Amino acid sequence: MSAEKAVLTHIGASGEAHMVDVGDKAETTRIATAEGHVKMKPETLALIREGNAKKGDVIGTARLAGIMAAKQTANLIPLCHPLMLTKVTVDIAEDAALPGLRVTATAKLTGRTGVEMEALTAVSVACLTIYDMAKAADRTMEISGVRLLQKSGGKSGDFRHPEA
Repeated sequence: MSAEKAVLTHIGASGEAHMVDVGDKAETTRIATAEGHVKMKPETLALIREGNAKKGDVIGTARLAGIMAAKQTANLIPLCHPLMLTKVTVDIAEDAALPGLRVTATAKLTGRTGVEMEALTAVSVACLTIYDMAKAADRTMEISGVRLLQKSGGKSGDFRHPEA
């Protein structure tokens, strides 16, 4: 972290919330990747793996929900700018050590503001969709570990989570 004092950019001089003016910022390629996971009973994971969840294809539906959510971030988070995303990927992988599913999302664009919130929103909604689709089998599932892994582009430069 730089020696500069951290500033909350969405807070005005009088303490009011406001949307940051990005009009004078340079357009750069911006990419952000986030992750999270859903911990569940081993038998719930097996049910999902085998495609036997009552509501259908859990992983496919969660992937689509995450992509759709990234595109709606500005409608969900009050001070986010509407963005023209050029790419969103949502990867969902089985993790027997949890046991459960790990979700990773990447958002990309060429623009004046970053895509961290879009990647985090994609992960969050994909995890919520997994829970929704499998809750009939396991209401003890836990969503956790939602975090930004890395981002690149823009004035603030690159970031990589120290534990990533």
